[in-house]
Amino acid sequence: MTERRVVVTGVGLVSPLAIGTDATWRALLAGESGVGPVTRFDASGFPSRIAAEVNGFDPADYISDRKEIKKGDTFVHYAIAAADMAMIEAGLEVTEKNADRVGVIIGAGIGGLPLIEATHKTVLERGPSRISPFFIPGLIVNMPAGQVSIRFGARGPNSAPCTACTTGVHAVGDAFRQIQYGKADAMIAGGAESVITPLALGGFAAMKALSTRNEEPERASRPWDRDRDGFVIGEGAGILVLEELGQALDRGADIYAEVAGYGMSADAYHISAPHPDGLGAAAVMSNALSDAGIEPDEVDYINAHGTATPLGDIGEVKAIKRVFDSHAYELAVSSTKSSTGHLLGAAGGLEAGLLALAVKHQTLPATINLDHPGEECDLDFVPHQARSCELRVALTNSFGFGGTNGALLMRRWEG
Repeated sequence: MTERRVVVTGVGLVSPLAIGTDATWRALLAGESGVGPVTRFDASGFPSRIAAEVNGFDPADYISDRKEIKKGDTFVHYAIAAADMAMIEAGLEVTEKNADRVGVIIGAGIGGLPLIEATHKTVLERGPSRISPFFIPGLIVNMPAGQVSIRFGARGPNSAPCTACTTGVHAVGDAFRQIQYGKADAMIAGGAESVITPLALGGFAAMKALSTRNEEPERASRPWDRDRDGFVIGEGAGILVLEELGQALDRGADIYAEVAGYGMSADAYHISAPHPDGLGAAAVMSNALSDAGIEPDEVDYINAHGTATPLGDIGEVKAIKRVFDSHAYELAVSSTKSSTGHLLGAAGGLEAGLLALAVKHQTLPATINLDHPGEECDLDFVPHQARSCELRVALTNSFGFGGTNGALLMRRWEG
C-alpha cells in the first residue's frame, strides 16, 4: 500500500501565554512566561503555589448556548475553542459529501477533575439528588473528541488517547496514521487539559514533582538549569488540522509543515521516573526517524519534553546523545515549557502546534530561565532568546507517567 503524505493546515492554541495561535506565538518568541500564583483557589497551604493558568478565557466566546457550556468541564471548552481556531485557519469545511472522511482524535491526560471535585462537594453538602445529569458526560476524557465531532459534523475516525503527558503527541500521531493509511482525508487532533485544582496540585506536590520557586513564579520553569526543581502545572489546548497533501493543495490551503514520521515506545521501567539512561526516549526518537526515512544528521531542531525535573531533563539529554551521536552538538534543542509550564495531556498538542509554527516561520523558540546549565546539560538549548535559522527537519518529544513515549517529526514544506 502506498502511504499518503500528510500536512498541517491549521493550528489552534489556548495557552497560559495567550488565547489564540498568533498571540501565543508572539508571546513565546518574546520570551514571556505564563506562570504566576495560583488564583483558582487558596493555595497558601500547598508546597507549590504557582501554576501556568489560562487567563481571560470565556467559553461563551466560542459556545453561544449557555446550556451547552454546562455540558462540559473546562478542558472540553478549551478543546472546542482551539479546534475552532484550527479549522478557521485551515479553511476546511465539513460537508455532507466529505463528513465521513473527516475525523477527530483529541485526548486528555486526566480529564474533568475540577468537575469531579466540585460535584463531590455538592454530594457531601446537598446530597446525591443535586448531581447534574451532565456530570459524567462533562468529565470523561473522550468528550472533547465527541463535542468537536458534533460541532463540525465530522463522522470519520474518532478516539481519545489518555496516555498521561504523551497524550497530545499520540493524538496527532494517530491522526497522521489515519490519513497516511487512507482511512481519512482530514483529521482534527491534539490534546486538552485543565486540572489546576487542590487535588492535582497536592497530588503532584506529594510526588515532589513540582517547582516550589513560589516567590519567583515566572522563573520557576527552568529546564536543564542547575537550579531546576520540578515542573510547573499548566492548562490549555493545542489542536491541529491535518490533511492529505493532495486535498490540501487542491484547496489552496496554507501549509505549515509536513508530518513526516511518528514514533512510540515504552520505558518499561517505572510508573513515574524516566529510565536513567533515556532508553525509551532514545527508542521513540529512533522510531520516528525510521518511520520518516530520515537520517539523524538531517534533523535541525528538537522541541524537547524538557519539564525541568532533575531526572527527566538528564534522561532526555542522554537519549538525544544516544540517537544523534556527535550531531547532538550541532542541532538545536529547546523547551517551550520554560514559558508555558507543563500542560500535561495537552502538552503534546500545544508543542506539536508550536513545532509546526517553528518550521513555517523558520524560527526556534527559546528556553527561558536557563541561566546556569546543569551537569551533563551541554547541548545548544537556545537559551533566553528565540533564533532565526534554516529549519528543514524538526522533532518534538513527549514522555508520560507509566513510561509511555511519543515523538513526531515534521519537515519544511517546499512545494
